[in-house]
Amino acid sequence: MSSIKTLKNFLAITRHKSVAAAAREIGLTAAAAGQQIQQLEKEIGLELFDRTKRSLALNTHGRSLIEPIQEIVARYEALRSNIQSNLSGTIVLGALVSSLMGAFGKTLNEIKHNYPELEIKLIAGLSSNFLDQLLEGTLDAAIVTESPYTLPQNLQWTELYKEPMILIYPNTTPSRKKDLKNIDPNLPFIRFERNTWTGHLVDQTIKSNKLSIQDGMELNSVEAIIELVRQGLGYSIVPQLANISWANDRQLRIQELPGKTIYRKVGLLERKKHIRQNVTQVIKQHFLLGTSKKLKP
Repeated sequence: MSSIKTLKNFLAITRHKSVAAAAREIGLTAAAAGQQIQQLEKEIGLELFDRTKRSLALNTHGRSLIEPIQEIVARYEALRSNIQSNLSGTIVLGALVSSLMGAFGKTLNEIKHNYPELEIKLIAGLSSNFLDQLLEGTLDAAIVTESPYTLPQNLQWTELYKEPMILIYPNTTPSRKKDLKNIDPNLPFIRFERNTWTGHLVDQTIKSNKLSIQDGMELNSVEAIIELVRQGLGYSIVPQLANISWANDRQLRIQELPGKTIYRKVGLLERKKHIRQNVTQVIKQHFLLGTSKKLKP
């Protein structure tokens, strides 16, 4: 019967798509990791990977085993966490770069400080990409915006915090009453990529405030948009990231829009059953406790 280590080896290979990379993560030689997988296939009686000289890819049988094996390992980790008070091991997290500039960045530092034996591997990207990676099993969880679409049944999203969508424009604009009409009419609108989850929020903000804009550029990075606005190349609507000193930025002006405030909700997306739920629970509790403190009179 295969050991927990062998099952963890299988999951590591599904994440890395490489025996050598998985072996480094779990502390085995590539040869030993490969032998474990061959033994697992022998016990199950099925090949789990399509192999060539240069690549290793999960086949249909292998993909069907990801979730059951994750559940077995998760149950084992839950038993161990009842005995051990400290979190340890590795969690692979997807994270929007803007979330690290927002409220999640501080949380990450605090968790690392409280649990020094826990290794957090971060992968930067877009919310929609993380959805696919979670379904494939290459990520344990991801910090993403709320999806405008219905999520697959085996995934769950938990709100951690929210950020209002605000108008930003260069500080070269004449100092008058804050009003969209005062922005240089020749200044183009820099839009967050339309087909992304944050892009949908930008569209909602424009519609709810009945704004008339002239599109210029379209990017998929909040950070890049902010920098372009700083340089006077346009204006934009972005989420008000928590860890940016907006009021002290001499190159930017920010403005709350007069209509309905649209919020970008940022949360934790994960499978309903996975091997690092003890870690994701700590992340969720951190924000829950922070919210309850704010609600106290």
